[in-house]
Amino acid sequence: MHEDAQSDREPARSSDRKMWLFSGPLSMFGAKVQIALHEKNIDFELVMVSFTMKEGYAPKHPVLRINPKRQVPVLIDGDLEIFDSTQIFEYLEDIKPDPALWPAAPAARAWCRRLEHESDEVYFPDIIKLMQLWKTPRDPAAELARESAAAYYRTMESVLGDREHLGGAYSFADIAFYMAQLFGARMGADMTGETPRLLQWRQRMTARPAVIKVAGPMADYLRSQGLSVPAFLSPKAT
Repeated sequence: MHEDAQSDREPARSSDRKMWLFSGPLSMFGAKVQIALHEKNIDFELVMVSFTMKEGYAPKHPVLRINPKRQVPVLIDGDLEIFDSTQIFEYLEDIKPDPALWPAAPAARAWCRRLEHESDEVYFPDIIKLMQLWKTPRDPAAELARESAAAYYRTMESVLGDREHLGGAYSFADIAFYMAQLFGARMGADMTGETPRLLQWRQRMTARPAVIKVAGPMADYLRSQGLSVPAFLSPKAT
């Protein structure tokens, strides 16, 4: 596998179908795609996109051209250009179904898709709220967001039950919730002893080579910026 972080330049168009992933050092959604690419052992070039709150992405950057939402991740594979982490993952599953990261049975697959969607659209909005209120953690809206996250953890503890992974077999649902919860831990909405099986699940996830290959550099970047790193990553990210 060849995955070198390149500068944020437009890739040359060619017939060799070189795959490029445009992400960012703190992109939760880009990290989801990176992990899936590593799990499937797909060759790709990683481009960490330059971004500032003042100027946004670099002018004429392919992210701006391809994604109307002006966000990463963006995937370029030959002549194909797509965005949105879930759409990209579905494409990866189609072009390389083995190893599978969705269950084969329709009902089980639909359930895992629901879990992945809820990680992004039900759980993560509370974490975004905490990001917006990080300077005022005692704000009632921040306290409500933490309470909502804790309630979600209790639900996921029940979903996990005695199984190794959220949907039974390891899937993209696990990847999605792991990355979202990593940001939850950073924002003061970490899991506690109230959900012991979920904590054990997180340990298993962190031990996966494809996961720590992405989460480790993210933790290193956080340290380089003087930002907090979740305690569960500290012994792993070296």
